[in-house]
Amino acid sequence: MPELPEVAALAEYLREHALYRPVARVDVASMSAVKTFDPPVQQLVGRVVTGAARYGKFLSVEFQDRPDDGLHLITHLSRAGWLRWHDSASTTPPKPGRGPLELRVHLDEVGGPGFDLTEAGTQKRLAVYLVRDPQDVPGIARLGPDALEITRDEFAQLLAGRSERLKTLLTEQSVLAGVGNAYSDEILHTAKLSPYATAGRLTEEQTDALYAALRSVLTDAVERSVGTKAAELKGEKRSGLRVHARTGLPCPVCGETVREVSFANKSFQYCPGCQTGGKPLADRRLSRLVR
Repeated sequence: MPELPEVAALAEYLREHALYRPVARVDVASMSAVKTFDPPVQQLVGRVVTGAARYGKFLSVEFQDRPDDGLHLITHLSRAGWLRWHDSASTTPPKPGRGPLELRVHLDEVGGPGFDLTEAGTQKRLAVYLVRDPQDVPGIARLGPDALEITRDEFAQLLAGRSERLKTLLTEQSVLAGVGNAYSDEILHTAKLSPYATAGRLTEEQTDALYAALRSVLTDAVERSVGTKAAELKGEKRSGLRVHARTGLPCPVCGETVREVSFANKSFQYCPGCQTGGKPLADRRLSRLVR
């Protein structure tokens, strides 16, 4: 799933390549992906791209045809969605339900440059909204403070008194916006904290370590990602991971084997040597298989 660093990089890529280009045509390949109907997406035709921004893990492309009439095309890429830039696209309108394409925006002219919103796999969860105000998107309206904007004191107040496990809290967008499954694994590994530690029970030193890890992991990932071509961002993300998606491999810090905890439709990874005093965490799905 694209998280804060990748979405920030996609927004920067669009600012570099799409700015001040007019919309020539919009092709909707999946009506179920478009979650709004007023204004209709065809109102983008003739408008000019004036910016791109990030709200948590939401990507916004901004359009105007006059100063007081802006529209925001906002997407949540979900687990398997992506934005693909094209220098020239097919002029033939896509057939609904065929392939990964969800929506295509032609810029300058039909068949010219632009971008596609795509989603791989069968679980279609990518969502597209066309709104006049980003706060009209329910997911954006519910976002907590941004993970790269929150101060240390605000972060400590956010943790205080909370009973959630750290892994849960870091990925809850209404609490802290922008962090997903992958970077929460990396943040907890860097902070040397168990994913199952209770958020409200951290010491001052642990809170300092967690906040420093939050800042360093995300800042480093943004610096690696921004400037990278959109097509190369997924590979760049994987290359920077130390524990996430590395089950069974040695931890690059201590050499201990990276372990995994699995749930029905997701999993997370951690290093027992760095994070849990050498003790493996309970994996209920694996326990059931063993019994």
